Amino acid sequence: MPTQFNSPLYDGHFPETDAASVRILRHAGALIFGKTTTTEFAAIHVGPKTRNPHDLLRTPGGSSSGSGAAVADFQIPMALGTQTGGSLIRPASFNGIHGFKPTWNSVSREGQKIYALMYDTLGWYGRCVGDLVLLADIFGLQDDKDEEHAFQGIVGARFAICKTNIWPMAGPGTQDALARAADLLRSHGAEVNELELPSAFDDVPEWYRIGLHTEGLLIEHVENSDNFTRKTQLMASDKLAAMRPVFDFIASQYAAIITPSVPDEAPVGLESTGSHGLHVPVLNVPGSRGDQGMPIGLSLVAPRYRDRHLLEVGKTVGQIFETEGGWEAKIE
Repeated sequence: MPTQFNSPLYDGHFPETDAASVRILRHAGALIFGKTTTTEFAAIHVGPKTRNPHDLLRTPGGSSSGSGAAVADFQIPMALGTQTGGSLIRPASFNGIHGFKPTWNSVSREGQKIYALMYDTLGWYGRCVGDLVLLADIFGLQDDKDEEHAFQGIVGARFAICKTNIWPMAGPGTQDALARAADLLRSHGAEVNELELPSAFDDVPEWYRIGLHTEGLLIEHVENSDNFTRKTQLMASDKLAAMRPVFDFIASQYAAIITPSVPDEAPVGLESTGSHGLHVPVLNVPGSRGDQGMPIGLSLVAPRYRDRHLLEVGKTVGQIFETEGGWEAKIE
């Protein structure tokens, strides 16, 4: 199939072989419906013509714009996407669907156009967690055993609400969604605490940005317009690596950590990518709506290699949010 990365540089490009993820799906018997659109090289602001199916004036989010919109529009039941910053979770929230970014490097990226090797992650979309589990089965995701923290149902389960560094930018829709999520989980018997990460995490977004700018393949990154030294690059990489097990330990104390997926509803136009560097699995769960009637999702986060656990938790949480959260899709 044509694979053009939404760039004139690859106009009419047909790769000789499928990416590993597509080969795995074909081998499992999947019907590959076609290709969807992306922002240019899944990296920058040059977006496709795709629009949000709930409001054609609004963005579906990027970079996995077409995949998120096509699933939300009932054109396809499931779709693949990639995430380097927020390119999977953002469209999932904006389009009111489930989106799953597994632990970094847990699914082969062979055959993909790599933007930043230390961050690029293959993930997928579905209209329910069961669809996400089906693809997790096909891609062979396996958890590390952790009987002590196994999910036993919503009653008595511990959740943490973590507002993260985007909270100062959060609009009323996201603020209400997070507050309502806590109330709903408590009403179903869960324990919900507010979590403020240690101050050592304050610099994680900047370390991620340094890594992206010293590894990313955009021309301004290749030319190092920010003049980052190799010493700075190594410092950022080492600091991020040191924080990952710290976050894993914190997250292991909860069924999931709940964070904003996006600052608010899908804006008019296109939205740029965000940041992530801890390599943890993330699941967007839809269910809330903003002041303009657009969907707003929340992210469930777990330690690395607890992907199946996160999907199991997400199935239960998703049922609560979708039935009681206030969002109801009008598309049929």
